[in-house]
Amino acid sequence: MLMDEVSRYAVGIDVGTENVRAVVMSVAKDGATSVVGYGEARNSGMRKGVVANLVGPGEAIDRMLVEVERMSGHEINSAYLSINGAHVLSTKTEGMIALGPKDHEINLSDLERVEDSATTGRIPANRDVLEVLPMGYILDGQAGIRDPLGMTGSRLEIEANVLSALTPNCNNLRKAAEDIGKVQVEKLIPSVVASARAVLSERQMENGVAVVDFGAATTSVAVFEEGDLQYVGVLPVGSNNVTNDLAIVLEIDPDLAEDIKRRFVTGAFVDGDKDIIVKRGREEAHFKRNEVNKIVQVRLHEIFMGVRSELKRAGYDRRLPEGIVLVGGGAKMRDIEVFAKDVLEAAVRIGVPSGLGGVSEATEKPEFAAAVGLALYMAEYGGDSGNARKKPKKKGGILSFFNKV
Repeated sequence: MLMDEVSRYAVGIDVGTENVRAVVMSVAKDGATSVVGYGEARNSGMRKGVVANLVGPGEAIDRMLVEVERMSGHEINSAYLSINGAHVLSTKTEGMIALGPKDHEINLSDLERVEDSATTGRIPANRDVLEVLPMGYILDGQAGIRDPLGMTGSRLEIEANVLSALTPNCNNLRKAAEDIGKVQVEKLIPSVVASARAVLSERQMENGVAVVDFGAATTSVAVFEEGDLQYVGVLPVGSNNVTNDLAIVLEIDPDLAEDIKRRFVTGAFVDGDKDIIVKRGREEAHFKRNEVNKIVQVRLHEIFMGVRSELKRAGYDRRLPEGIVLVGGGAKMRDIEVFAKDVLEAAVRIGVPSGLGGVSEATEKPEFAAAVGLALYMAEYGGDSGNARKKPKKKGGILSFFNKV
């Protein structure tokens, strides 16, 4: 695609514990997006969503982007990145500022000040504010205001949901990407929030829905209602725990355990007398199907009961008309939605990105939801990813990627 056919590019990089995935979109002058590149690479040096070794994720990003650049024909300079781990939190806060004379017209500076008032002294100093999401404003006692910009008044209050993460973890992720991966981090967004952007409709977010990002080492939950993000929580367990349980109990290596999980386990957990037979070279390994099912079922029950506890903490257990949308690599397990429905007592479906042009077929998978969502956010609220990869300068500033008209 010629450069003059598009105005800019948007790049989303999902940095998972086990895999790094990226999606590159061209953004036309009318805002239309089209997938022009994608890729994934094995990751290392991370534990439960947190950087433990800078070299591992940095090299994974760099290695993957070489392939993505070759596919897209675009040299990547900057991107939106996902952040994950149990340290990512959402906090409901309030703030208030005086505007001055009664005929003062509210401007962008006033909105920034009232957002600052909602975080100052309320978010610990060792946490980075990822985003302040306004849930409503009160102007001179009048509540229920969505967007006060241009209105007049003397006192402005805000009710907000603040997304934050531990500062050292944010710094390490940026450092791995920028110093080793050589890509500027324009914005950090929780992976489950990015996934929601790729798989949810406005109707679902208005009526009430949860997204569960079932990853390799973490399981993240995001709840939406009335068009707003109401809650984010992250559990330090994921699909790798299922694999490890199989490896330990059956006394086999993790690769064989993963093979058994992917090929022979379904969320319906149909028992059978026939053994599971796996060929390894000239040898055959035999396992009792009922034993394998029991091992997997126990761990999955623990994980989804943890999800249900998060929903209860948020006040939305069995209170989501649009049910639960399951994404992430763990969602690839056959019939996993059947099992999740029984534990969560709610409608569950697998979420995949859709409605994208270009070479989007390969990204229409639950494991690519976060990378697609990150690219969509950058397409809407970010800048151009640039025309050359180089060591970038850091940019500050908060973008309201949940702004609604």
